[in-house]
Parts: sequence; C-alpha cells; structure tokens
Amino acid sequence: MSWTPDELMTVNAARALAGARTCFVGIGLPSAAANLARRTVRPGLVLIYESGTLGSKPSRLPLSIGDGELADTADAVVSVPEIFNYWLQAGRIDVGFLGAAQVDRYANINTTVIDRGPGRPEGRLPGAGGAPEIAAGCGKVLMVVRHSRRNLVERLDFVTTVGHGSGPGDRARLGLPGAGPVAVITDLGVLRPDPETAELVLTELHPGVSAEQAAEATGWKLRTAPDVGETEPPTAEELAALRELSDRGA
Repeated sequence: MSWTPDELMTVNAARALAGARTCFVGIGLPSAAANLARRTVRPGLVLIYESGTLGSKPSRLPLSIGDGELADTADAVVSVPEIFNYWLQAGRIDVGFLGAAQVDRYANINTTVIDRGPGRPEGRLPGAGGAPEIAAGCGKVLMVVRHSRRNLVERLDFVTTVGHGSGPGDRARLGLPGAGPVAVITDLGVLRPDPETAELVLTELHPGVSAEQAAEATGWKLRTAPDVGETEPPTAEELAALRELSDRGA
C-alpha cells in the first residue's frame, strides 16, 4: 500500500477518537478525521457541528458547517444557542477537534490574521467561529495541522483560541473548565503537552519520518520525549474508507 502524508495524518487523527462518545467537529482536516473515525475505529461516535446538527452521518465530507448533508443526516437539528449553551458550555461534549493556521508551543491557535510583513496588509483568515468556546468547554481538544514553520510558529500573529496560554495554571486562572489540547497530530508525527510545562513535545513519529525532520519543520526549539514512538501505518480498510469519503466530496 502507498499513502500520502495527508492520508497518514488523517488516519492517525481518526484513531485518536477511538474512545470518544461525542465530538464537536471543525470543518476541514478535523471533519475528515472525525468522519473517518465513525467509519472505522468508533462507529458510534456522535458528530456535532456548530450549525446545530447533532449526530450527523454525512456520506461525504461536508463543505462547511452549513452543508445541507449535515442536517439531512442528523439525529436532531437544534439552534446554535442550544449547541453552545446546553451542550458545549455545560460540559456535555467529550472532544473538540480543531484545525489552525498557526499553533504555538503551548497549543494556542491563530485563525484570525497573518502578519505579511512591513508595508503589506494583514492576511485575513476565516476567524474564530466556535473554536474559542470549543477549546474552553470540551472535555479535551485534539488538533490536526500540517507540520511546517508556517503553521507551527514561535509566536502567533494573533491569539484567536487559548490552548494552554503561557504555561501551567493559565487555563484555571482564566476559568476554562476543559483539559484543553491533549494532542496535535501533524503529517510528520504527534505532539503532546508536557505534564509539567504544558509545552508541546514530540512523542510519536510517522513511518519514515525522523526527529530531525520534525524539529526542522517547527518554528520553536522542539523538545522530544525520552522514548519517541512510531505510529502504525494506515490499514487497507482505513485508506479505502478515507478515499471513499474524499471521492464523494470532490
């Protein structure tokens, strides 16, 4: 079998949902991973989108949170205030799955603006959406992002969503009830917050990737765990399910 780096990343992101019951899903890479998980490692996973759909079972990857496929296949459709006030802020959702334009060493996220240098206007991004509330209120947060110095940066151009702030204790100080980001899955490996410092540390590498490659593609001095593991290659079943989803969404 052969696979692309994006397929390897998405498969491993889907595997991270193996024990989840409910998942608040972001559009893009998180949605691909969550829908793949429902077809492979976690058939009973309840997918929740911020447009108000509970238990969506799309046959293809949705184009946006307003894609009619999400409502057509949902167990229920409720108002956006109910999604946030009753389900999210009350702690009823296990996992939030987010993407990002920029991530820093403490898993804070920027999806608002990019500084393009002196004399040039800011690059505008889609914005926060529900990400700040998802990162605050879900039991834990998973993130999926392509691994490059452009995405994993020393300093965010704008803090859209708080992960672990500036280190241990920041979430409690800010009154954020959830555990925050527990893993950042990239196309090179997996980063997890150090229990003592909350700084992202390389804990796993994908097949064929070296720690040196991951460090070179990171905007800060990336620390590695004492025993860096290797992720399992995608199975034929996982690849077939992912490619079917992608083909239908094309």
